[in-house]
Amino acid sequence: MGAVLYDDRIARGFEPFALTRPAGELRAGGEIIRRRWTRVLDTAAEGFIGAAHLAAFDEFDAPAAAAGMMPGGTWLVNARCAPALGTIVPQDAGVVRVGGRVAAIRLASAQAVDSFASGEATLELLAGAGPAVVLDGWWLDHVWDLIGHLNPMLASDAVALAPPRKEVPAHLTVLGAHDVHVDLAAHVDPFVVVDATAGPVLVRRGATVQAFTRLVGPCIIGEDATVSGGRVAACSIGERVKVNGEISSTIMIGHCNKGHDGFVGHSVIGRWANLGADTVTSNLKNSYGPVSLWTPRGVEATGLQFLGSLVGDHAKTGIGTRLTTGCVIGAGANLFGSGMPPKAVAPFAWGEAPDWETFAFDKFLQVTERVMARRDVALTARMRECLRAAHAARWTP
Repeated sequence: MGAVLYDDRIARGFEPFALTRPAGELRAGGEIIRRRWTRVLDTAAEGFIGAAHLAAFDEFDAPAAAAGMMPGGTWLVNARCAPALGTIVPQDAGVVRVGGRVAAIRLASAQAVDSFASGEATLELLAGAGPAVVLDGWWLDHVWDLIGHLNPMLASDAVALAPPRKEVPAHLTVLGAHDVHVDLAAHVDPFVVVDATAGPVLVRRGATVQAFTRLVGPCIIGEDATVSGGRVAACSIGERVKVNGEISSTIMIGHCNKGHDGFVGHSVIGRWANLGADTVTSNLKNSYGPVSLWTPRGVEATGLQFLGSLVGDHAKTGIGTRLTTGCVIGAGANLFGSGMPPKAVAPFAWGEAPDWETFAFDKFLQVTERVMARRDVALTARMRECLRAAHAARWTP
């Protein structure tokens, strides 16, 4: 019957991303969470249950928001759980547990989508239509867990996502003993170094890695991405991303740009975001202490010593932007000017602190259409509606 991914109350607070995408469309490790589940359940994703402002969400192969009744036999999945890849759940299973918690349940009877609308419902209270199985995986209890779990997830995913036949171009310089795989439909120039000392490296179909790049494992370069030089270490680079310069321990969800010099570390960069030349993130406090992060519940201690910036979908930074440790940039924000932005910037903010304006929605859409057209992607009517709802629901830090 397929799978429906459920954003619970915690997932709906994963800002700056929750305003414009359900949690299942976040990249965790080397793969989108939804795709992780369709692989291990060996089924298609039929929909998602999330916040009301995401009702018109429309993006590539992502399913639409669920409505009405979910038939018995449907897999209902907690979108905050990222299962380890490489294992297929048996067809007779009814419950999937990860880390001692219920991560997915095959409904024994039909359930109304509306009963999950608030995000307060828990899968623990539902009866599964079969026996329980246990999978390895990672829970995202906080949005910063995307960074906290990144290295072990990449190390696992780079092996699980690689085709069975190992391919390494003869001209590629490889250091270390971990697995290295370059898809036959990828292109790697001469004078590229792959350092697999600390973990495996995977270059996926259609990707291009240009000369004078150093890839440091664990690392995954996604489909049709372009790396045009620099050091890329312990990163998950999503599809159609452009990367240049020094970047480490960072997730780029997809279709976003870091095309110039400037260090980015321990960060998550949303889809369609663009980091202007010499944009720099701080990922370590001068005190070397744990980093705090703005959340919808207030500023919270992350317990992480290294944490850079969380940059929402469609956000833009001007040339020479300096982002402080643990910075949150809301979706659609456009930052420019000589000052350092505060630790939290509202969605669709325009300009620089303290004289923020609000990015007029019609002008924002004009920019968005231009940006997407450069990747040969059209802005659909449904996504316009979703972005309009996000603009109306924007938060203030």
